Amino acid sequence: MKRDLPAYVQRRKGGRYLYFVRRGWQTVRIHNEPGTPEFAAEYARILNGPPPPPPGRSFKALIGSYRRSHRFAKLAPRTRQDYDKVLTFIEDRLGSLPAHRMQRKDVVRLRDANAASMRFSNYCVQVLKVLFEHARDEGWREDNPAHGVPLLKSRGEPRQPWPQEMIDAYRDAADGRALLIFELCLGTGQRIGDVLRMRWDQIEDGGIHVRQGKTRKPLWVPLTARLAALLTDTPREGLTIVTGQAGRPLSYRQAAHAVMQVRKQIGAEAYDLHGLRHAAAAELAALDCSDELIQAVTGHTSRAMVAHYAGAARQKARAKEAQGKRK
Repeated sequence: MKRDLPAYVQRRKGGRYLYFVRRGWQTVRIHNEPGTPEFAAEYARILNGPPPPPPGRSFKALIGSYRRSHRFAKLAPRTRQDYDKVLTFIEDRLGSLPAHRMQRKDVVRLRDANAASMRFSNYCVQVLKVLFEHARDEGWREDNPAHGVPLLKSRGEPRQPWPQEMIDAYRDAADGRALLIFELCLGTGQRIGDVLRMRWDQIEDGGIHVRQGKTRKPLWVPLTARLAALLTDTPREGLTIVTGQAGRPLSYRQAAHAVMQVRKQIGAEAYDLHGLRHAAAAELAALDCSDELIQAVTGHTSRAMVAHYAGAARQKARAKEAQGKRK
């Protein structure tokens, strides 16, 4: 008997309902009767739409697998938190789509669609690169479509280290908690998050033990003479060196606010807290420290990043040396 239904359409449950049934595709119920314009439109929409991913190969499944993997487990808490934001974003928008079908052009489109927030856009590319490496490990695909996709570059001015005149002006204007935060950031060359976690019991032999929140890298950083003197005069009100009310650890927002008050007072709004880490690396470079010596203090894992932080100061110092020879 000749079939009276289009390809992949079957009647089930006693002939009462129509279903689209195709191998490798999700079975879908059709709600309109054959021969009607509504049926034709519904059938065309199902047939011409993207095929569903094989079981367990969607972005939602891939993200779930990655979150259970050792790759994700070994991330530092701060990094894991940042990744989670992007993974949730990807899952919300791509969750049901097949992860093994994504191409480089799709990664570029996702990057460009979020270009208004450049940092987040670039982070999407970086997290996708990690996610697809996990997909390769699991045998889901042979390539990594996010590999080599260039990150967006800011058209604004790059972050600058604090110049010496601004450092001097801040020291003259600040006191108490605002000065302590400033000197800890500049003296140790660490990120503000790591500075706010520093404890009194981590100070030993004229230095302080640090485990960086981003890299989980353990460091021992000698205290500068200025920082050591300031810590000697700082009362111990809690476990952490920088404290808030009732000796509790100070939050990032509270720290940023305290420092911003002084920045506004001296006209240093263009120089932020992270710029102090930049300034520490630049100061060491100006003193002719090698990349390896700078890394020993700042904990940078990449020499390229050290070069980025220290390049201008190092060039200035070498230019002075070179021009001095002309005399």
